[in-house]
Amino acid sequence: MDSALLAFGTAFALVFVVELPDKTMVATLILTTRYRGLPVFVGVTCAFAVQCVIAAGFGSVLTLLPERVVAGVVAVLFGLGAVLLLREGFGHDPDEGVEAGGGPAAVSFVRAALTSFGVLFAAEWGDASQFAIAGLTARFSAPVAVGLGGWLALTTVAGIAVLLGGRIRGRIRPRLIQRIAGFVFAGFALLALWQVVYG
Repeated sequence: MDSALLAFGTAFALVFVVELPDKTMVATLILTTRYRGLPVFVGVTCAFAVQCVIAAGFGSVLTLLPERVVAGVVAVLFGLGAVLLLREGFGHDPDEGVEAGGGPAAVSFVRAALTSFGVLFAAEWGDASQFAIAGLTARFSAPVAVGLGGWLALTTVAGIAVLLGGRIRGRIRPRLIQRIAGFVFAGFALLALWQVVYG
């Protein structure tokens, strides 16, 4: 039992520290400026749950994949994320004139949750936290404890981002942030592609 608690605590602390300043928080923050907080939170926590199950269940296999294969998958996923964000950021929006007023987009709960799930699932694939969970699973041989610790850390970071997003929604232009984030995602995709070619 002590080993499981240690695995849980180590996973929580490590993933929380890794993800607090990372794209997980940024992506969740951006989503919260676009959609209501609750469906965003539901979507991202479900994405984290799936990612943690994958990382904990196949931890030893994930750590053995060649770096170039992982970098190639990451490049594709970041590229897709960049396309989605830039299309939203530069696309026509009938509410463009009132966007700075700060209301979340009037979309269904399910659509906002599914969009949030997709964005965070893509963003977390091959991320440092996923490899941390995989490595800790191999180290402690406690996939449930490590997976729960990692998921709780990711959920905590998402909760902080949702709260911050709700507070700053009226002070920022979400489409501008989407454009910036799209270019950042494109930069990550190019970096990962560089690692595929020259790594």
